[in-house]
This record gives sequence, structure tokens and C-alpha cells, in this order.
Amino acid sequence: MSMTLQTQRLVLREPVPSDWTAFHDFMMSDRAAAFGSQGDIGKAWRAFAGELGHWQIFNYGMWAITKRGSDAALGFVGPWTPPDWPETEIGWMIFESAAEGTGIATEAARASLNHAFDVLGWTTAVSYVSPGNERSIRLAQKLGAKLDEAANAPSPQTLVFRHPKPRGHA
Repeated sequence: MSMTLQTQRLVLREPVPSDWTAFHDFMMSDRAAAFGSQGDIGKAWRAFAGELGHWQIFNYGMWAITKRGSDAALGFVGPWTPPDWPETEIGWMIFESAAEGTGIATEAARASLNHAFDVLGWTTAVSYVSPGNERSIRLAQKLGAKLDEAANAPSPQTLVFRHPKPRGHA
């Protein structure tokens, strides 16, 4: 089952194998330093396979962010719940620096949060952010998330930002 979300400017769609080129280029760049696979093609390939596999196993996962009228992936955003993750996460990565400052990450992440609560039935959501990743910290804060120092993280140094429930949720 493939799920597509649409916002005012964006289409969020299930990642496809042809997204590998954009994902690869991102993971080989300095922009991917926070993801632990920067410059390592093996780790990048396994991370991409994990994105595709997450959809196959759970029927949901991070979407490829595209602008309406284009199929080019600008990044990934959405629900991420591998078995070793302490909590349900809304994750994101924006591939192109040209997309920064346009609001697409906020727009896509907000749609993903709403979907997680409305469709997936989540009761809580966090975003895991590497210390020093100021763009991701600002995005989490823009979405209303607060640093939760008591929460468990995938690794000891990872920051955990807890998202508020979207409006209309108890």
C-alpha cells in the first residue's frame, strides 16, 4: 500500500529506487555529517535500502519530498520506527541546500506529524537530532518541539525533541 500526502506546494511520496542518486549525492556531501554515513558509500547504500525496506515492512516510512509537478526528491521526511529506536520518530533530511529557507521542510514535517497522529494513531512523537545540527534544531523548535533531556535516544549524545500533539488531539 503506497501512501501519498499533498500539501499546498509539495507531494510526499513513497521513496523509489530512482531516488538513490539524490540520496547518494546528499550522503557523500558535507551536509550529511549528522547522519554518520557521510562519504561512506556502503553506509549510504544501506541507509537508503533501510528507507525502502521500512516501507516494505511497516507500510509507512519517510516520504520523498517533491514539489508539485516534479518527481525529483528534495529530501526525506516522516515516520521512522526501526525496531531499535526508543520512540516513534518524525525524521527529516533535506538533500539540497537550495531548498533551505523555502519552508518545505517545515511544511513536509508538519504534514508528517499530522499523518502520524491522525492515521498511524501515534500518541507521541520525537525527533532525534545530532548536537550541532542547527538547521534541524531550528526546524524542531519551529514545529513546537521541546528538548526532552529525560527521553531515551538511539545514542547517548543525540538530542531528543518532543513534539506537541497536533491541534484536535487530546
